[in-house]
Amino acid sequence: MAKLKVDGKEIEVPDHFTLLQACEEAGAEVPRFCFHERLSVAGNCRMCLIEVKGGPPKPAASCAMGVRDLRPGPNGETPEVFTTTPMVKKAREGVMEFLLINHPLDCPICDQGGECDLQDQAMAFGIDSSRYQENKRAVEDKYIGPLVKTVMNRCIHCTRCVRFTTEVAGIAELGLIGRGEDAEITTYLEQAMTSELQGNVVDLCPVGALTSKPFAFTARPWELNKTESIDVMDALGSAIRVDTRGREVMRIMPRVNEDINEEWISDKSRFIWDGLKTQRLDRPYVKKDGRLQAASWSEAFEAIKAAVAASSGDKIGAIAGDLASVEEMYALKELLTSLGSENVDCRQDGAALDPSLGRASYIFNPTIQGIESADALLVIGSNPRFEASVLNARIRKRYRMGNFPIAVIGEPGELRYEYEYLGAGTDTLAELLSGKGKFAATLKAAQRPMIIIGQGAVAGEGGQAVLAAAAKLAAAVGAVTADWNGFAVLHTAASRVGGLDLGFVPGKNGRTAAEMVSASDVLFLLGADEIDLANRKAGFTVYIGSHGDNGAHAADVILPAATYTEKSGTWVNTEGRVQIGNRAGFAPGDAREDWAIIRALSDVLGKKLPFDSLGELRSKLYAAHPHFADVDAIAVGSGDEIAALAQKAGEMGKSVFASPVKDFYLTNPIARASAVMAECSALARNNFKAAAE
Repeated sequence: MAKLKVDGKEIEVPDHFTLLQACEEAGAEVPRFCFHERLSVAGNCRMCLIEVKGGPPKPAASCAMGVRDLRPGPNGETPEVFTTTPMVKKAREGVMEFLLINHPLDCPICDQGGECDLQDQAMAFGIDSSRYQENKRAVEDKYIGPLVKTVMNRCIHCTRCVRFTTEVAGIAELGLIGRGEDAEITTYLEQAMTSELQGNVVDLCPVGALTSKPFAFTARPWELNKTESIDVMDALGSAIRVDTRGREVMRIMPRVNEDINEEWISDKSRFIWDGLKTQRLDRPYVKKDGRLQAASWSEAFEAIKAAVAASSGDKIGAIAGDLASVEEMYALKELLTSLGSENVDCRQDGAALDPSLGRASYIFNPTIQGIESADALLVIGSNPRFEASVLNARIRKRYRMGNFPIAVIGEPGELRYEYEYLGAGTDTLAELLSGKGKFAATLKAAQRPMIIIGQGAVAGEGGQAVLAAAAKLAAAVGAVTADWNGFAVLHTAASRVGGLDLGFVPGKNGRTAAEMVSASDVLFLLGADEIDLANRKAGFTVYIGSHGDNGAHAADVILPAATYTEKSGTWVNTEGRVQIGNRAGFAPGDAREDWAIIRALSDVLGKKLPFDSLGELRSKLYAAHPHFADVDAIAVGSGDEIAALAQKAGEMGKSVFASPVKDFYLTNPIARASAVMAECSALARNNFKAAAE
């Protein structure tokens, strides 16, 4: 720790702090454009100038000077800095005047208006006139893809975007060329950026040079209602803010959550919002004469009642989709139980994960933040870049700290960091398990080794054998100890951990999702659009969901439901953290919240569920599963469960591991309804073809 005085106030801060951070710790406001806590120091905007007592007789850039660089006074007095002296005031006014020399001053038509750092700091620290009379320079706008709009006349060369793409996203696609007045930020060849995190440069840009292209000229920030919620596009549960105007979602932005997403979100999470209003189901439909026709709620319920009455409990099944919340899965499970059915499954992909093996067998035990504590990593059957882009950025962050060997078993791919490719499937895993190979020794030598198991490894017939083998490997290399559990299952579906916690899996005599498709008289699909319905035999299918996607196309009755921004729901992320998503708007037309649909249907079926409100439902849920009441907490899995799973390890069949995410931008019904995601997907495919050629 280091002691210093800021404007006469003595404070103690960690000795790795910059003076800017120390000043903020003391409560002083220091303006900045280029400095960002999560990026390297550039020191090129000079807005954060302060005065250092005993230093050179000129202002110092507080972002580029550390507290350990300060010298005590001649008699050992505490070092002093000042942030409000006349020297500092004059220096900041001069810097602001320089920054505005070439700025176009087009605030009335700038998308950043109302949330622009340059506007705010010009008001607080600038002056009301300029001595610059010459013509302003003009810079051509650049094309960097369908997501980020550029107006490069406004750029002040803070290089935040360059440092983000290089350091966090791991691509060297943005850079600064030229010098002085000719300096420009560009992709040089003016091609679309390929990062799945590129939308974060919009938040980082302190001026209006980089803004959201889909959001451009649609709303001003002060018109929007802001709702804090969580993202369900992957299984991380990133903290987001949903901005709405009336009933319409206008944009989605990240919130800071150090435990999960820091302050980044993926492009799919950020730009999905146009898919929330297209291809929506806004009224019930019933199939008559081979065609779906609009119907009333009572007609739809009567059709379901007739189908259920003609069947028996063992012939009725329910499959939960990837975006379902805990409340609606709980309600559907209770309804199926009351009908005498054990046929429920939340594993559309057939993943061999089962709550009977213990919670530690299916959650990301070391936690997302724990990645920074690991000192070796093995990835099995996963491509974290596409399955969890923000988690992949956390792995890259740890990789950049150094001494972090990474190896992959499965499909090789560009992960944005260097790794050792060991092999494609079970043969390689068995070899590693026998202690052969250099990386087996690396894992054993590590103090906190970590093994990430993707859904591509545990899906299919041999999934349980692979999961047990991974647990055995974790035990063998010391990845599970009293103070560290490095066994990490990476999910791709936001609903999966919550479903497993609920026990939304087949009972003793129940059928799996794949078996239900081919052997059910009545099948309920709760937003289940990723399951293969090609083997669906003649039967009655009820689809409860929000979009006209795969499940709706195969349905005999469609019950229109709400999306994740239109309901309050509980989701459990891949690390087992319970999270609440809040309602930002209302569902269109006759669409209703999923749990309410199931509750109303239960009444018609004569199996009325014992709750009439979301509060009552949650009371029942918390009584049955108390850990759901601990919001933002993780019910920790036991290392003994991993040890027990390891005991089940046996012969693995020969197979190769492939990531379940084939197209990052089109993984769920909302994404497939989004025109922005469709454009990104087409660009990504073209880039892949060009690279292959």
